[in-house]
Amino acid sequence: MAIVLFDNGTHKCLMFDDLVDDSADHAVQSNQFLIVNNGHGAVIDPGGNMTYNGLRVAMNEYFPPQKLDYILASHADPDIVASLNKWLTTTECNVLISSIWVKFLPHFCTVGSAEGRIQGIPDQGMNIPLGSCTLKAIPAHFMHSEGNFQFYDPVSKILFTGDMGASMVAHSEADTPVENFREHIQYMEGFHRRYMVSNKICRFWVKMVRQIDVESIVPQHGRMFIGKKMVNEFLDWIENLDCGIDLLTQDNYRVS
Repeated sequence: MAIVLFDNGTHKCLMFDDLVDDSADHAVQSNQFLIVNNGHGAVIDPGGNMTYNGLRVAMNEYFPPQKLDYILASHADPDIVASLNKWLTTTECNVLISSIWVKFLPHFCTVGSAEGRIQGIPDQGMNIPLGSCTLKAIPAHFMHSEGNFQFYDPVSKILFTGDMGASMVAHSEADTPVENFREHIQYMEGFHRRYMVSNKICRFWVKMVRQIDVESIVPQHGRMFIGKKMVNEFLDWIENLDCGIDLLTQDNYRVS
């Protein structure tokens, strides 16, 4: 079932959070997103084979999958874009991903299916025209991927943050916005300490995001942050988190 994040009649943002089977405890919960504007559509981080069929069926109520304009991929992990070959063979969409991953993505595809259809996003980001609006690819390098982007929708003021803000919650809880930030930290802390590269990078990212008009942060795993108060609580927390290489010592590099 789709969760409507925003709908003003001509512009819609939808989240699909339940396409990975609840019983699949061996697989991480993931959220997929669809943005529709005036008859044009973009899917953000469509996922792998576990989500492909469900996403095609669920999105059909809001937008015909075969008319999709874009797949927007934050990075090249399998839970982000392993289903790429199916999208390329059933639609005429183009794929946007960091330029450093352009030559890696075809390894998910049959020979020739990706030719001329994968566009690299430059390190500084780019504008992405969709119908009458313009989405923005926002730099998020090393959070956690070397080439990583988030996608900002200036109409809904939603920042789709990929792994930044992710929480490891039960599949059935991902559709519930965070209400008590302090209580929610326990579901984020371990993930961010391991998957974000350093506090230095987090501080750069926070400074950038504070310059954008963000009403909601919606990550690719777990629960979302709705409203400026909750967004700012998250920014304050991640800005001060030691993570990644901040925590490593020689003891992490020794032969057992």
